[in-house]
Amino acid sequence: MARQASHAGSWYSDDALELREELDGWLKGSGLPKKPDARAVIAPHAGYRYSGRCAAFAFANIDPQVVSRVFILGPSHHHYTRKCALSRTSVYKTPLGDLPIDLDVYRELKETGQFEEMRVDVDEAEHSMEMHLPYLAKVFSGVPVKIVPILVGALSSESEALYGRLLAKYLDDPSNFFSVSSDFCHWGSRFGYTYYDKKRGPIYKSIEALDKCGMDIIESKNPEAFKSYLDEYENTICGRHPIGVLLHMIQHCNTKLELRFLQYEQSSHCKTSRDSSVSYASAVITVEC
Repeated sequence: MARQASHAGSWYSDDALELREELDGWLKGSGLPKKPDARAVIAPHAGYRYSGRCAAFAFANIDPQVVSRVFILGPSHHHYTRKCALSRTSVYKTPLGDLPIDLDVYRELKETGQFEEMRVDVDEAEHSMEMHLPYLAKVFSGVPVKIVPILVGALSSESEALYGRLLAKYLDDPSNFFSVSSDFCHWGSRFGYTYYDKKRGPIYKSIEALDKCGMDIIESKNPEAFKSYLDEYENTICGRHPIGVLLHMIQHCNTKLELRFLQYEQSSHCKTSRDSSVSYASAVITVEC
């Protein structure tokens, strides 16, 4: 059973040639070399006309000669669960080729008793993991790779820690890679979030300062500090739970890792209370020198 590329043709091009050229342009435009010691990225998941360029600053770091398996952690926007969920399919389709699921790893994860299965309609309705797939298909073009998609639900802090401990051993393996999906601040009345620190100047500068405060805390790799930041500011970071799991993974794995943000963008610059925007940020996690 295959998961169809349900957002192709709307959120990104369903024309393989056009999509390949677009992604290639963004990857080259990032100016970043492949990093053999990269173990994970945080990347956005909006439509490519909004976040595609920013996402390239994450995916350009992947060295396909080192990595053979990619875990994809994406937040659940439509389906409520307090756990993590696995796909019922065996392959994820993209306009650039199919990405097979590593069913052996899925079997290991299921044996822990901590994972649910999501229905195919839930899987195909969710965009957070799908928006990473074309980039992965492009980066691994001609190179065999398997994926491990994990839908991350509305986890408690204790559950984030549990999944972080459970997945940490996979982060220690250099042949594994983690692609963590998140946008940052969703600002405006349509999102129900209008935090504004007037000392920062225009609204968009306040949003940037708020996001960068969160990004600095994420770079500190401290999951408790990240939770405190979210509790204080309630910033609408939709991938806060996948990021929380990642921070616990870093804390519990045996490899010393460094987390660094490389790019930050906003969909538009909010200047009045009638405006709205979504923020995007890309980070890479590498082995400490």
